[in-house]
Amino acid sequence: MKTEKQVRIGMIGARGRGTIAKYWHQPEGRSIVVGAADIYPERLQEFKDDVNPDAFVTTDYRELLARADIDAIAVTSPDFCHEEHAVAALRAGKHVFCEKPLAITVEGCDNILNAWKESGKHLMVGFNMRYMNMYRTMKEIVDSGVIGEIKAVWVRHFVGWGGYFYFHDWHANSKNSTGLLLQKGSHDIDIIHWITGRYATKVSAFGSLDFYGGDKPNDLTCPTCEERSTCTEASPGRLIECAFREEVNVEDNNMVIMELEGGIKASYLQCHFTPDYQRNYTFIGTEGRMENNEMEDKVYVWTRKSNSERELADRVYQIKEAKGSHGGADPNICKDFVDMILHGKEPIATPLAGRMSVAVGCAATESIRQGGGVVSVSPIPNLDAAAILSEG
Repeated sequence: MKTEKQVRIGMIGARGRGTIAKYWHQPEGRSIVVGAADIYPERLQEFKDDVNPDAFVTTDYRELLARADIDAIAVTSPDFCHEEHAVAALRAGKHVFCEKPLAITVEGCDNILNAWKESGKHLMVGFNMRYMNMYRTMKEIVDSGVIGEIKAVWVRHFVGWGGYFYFHDWHANSKNSTGLLLQKGSHDIDIIHWITGRYATKVSAFGSLDFYGGDKPNDLTCPTCEERSTCTEASPGRLIECAFREEVNVEDNNMVIMELEGGIKASYLQCHFTPDYQRNYTFIGTEGRMENNEMEDKVYVWTRKSNSERELADRVYQIKEAKGSHGGADPNICKDFVDMILHGKEPIATPLAGRMSVAVGCAATESIRQGGGVVSVSPIPNLDAAAILSEG
């Protein structure tokens, strides 16, 4: 039996990240998904089959926003649509969940923040890594003070699925994504900000397109390609544009150096053609060092100096497995969105956090494309303090 108001949610973008609708659709619970908009009718039918057969569906998102029976909108459309969709939803008087990146430009992020400030509604960014047990544990360790004051951060990101997810569709053209330091890197930049409690202020970066792209026709698809039986990047799934087509122009190999507030030094390395998929984080403080191992689901902490080349960690944290997609993060981030609307609960990831990860990604991409020079990160805009939620 329902004991409180039920949040009625509409989705802009029915597939891809839009599949998290299943966590919100609880007809006897606190939220229900009542509608969806997508430009592809077949995806809307899949949405109805998978989520709610009685949902209102449309190929025009404005029809969704016009409905008075919808309280909130989840923007899970392609990155280059986030600004338009989020601003329109806020101006229509809807609470908004916006998948990361918040937008593909700093200006786009600031337009969303201004619409949020003016709307009086809630806005949440889809930083689901903050909800993963691995990174929550690392945040708790740093906050406990056991490794002292953070001075250095090293992040290595092996994107073993990079070819499939980012080079077989719209992501591979910079006009749609700016670059993969926003789309993929925004998660890691945000985790650096979150765990240290500091934002990056300037960056220098190098990157290039070293593996993907090439001279194949832009209309070539994997199912029609004569090389599909021998090509290691041939796609068996729904993303089928050739990864070696001419229009591909985003970097697949990036190295970023950052200076954060307080003088913290950080580095982020991202490669999209590595055979394995994992993230490796190291945080070094004045009293010790912390490092994770995603393959073992463990976090290691060193707090004693032995002057040995083979020093073993003196604390090991085993990360508990969680149910649900993205390591159990998706059901929890969906729950927090509903809690924010119903009870005013402050989200773990604020709109400002979403804006700042994009600002760093844009600055790093600018540095890469201008030869690696130092670029200042666009600072936090001056918003009314009453409109800014705590960083959680």
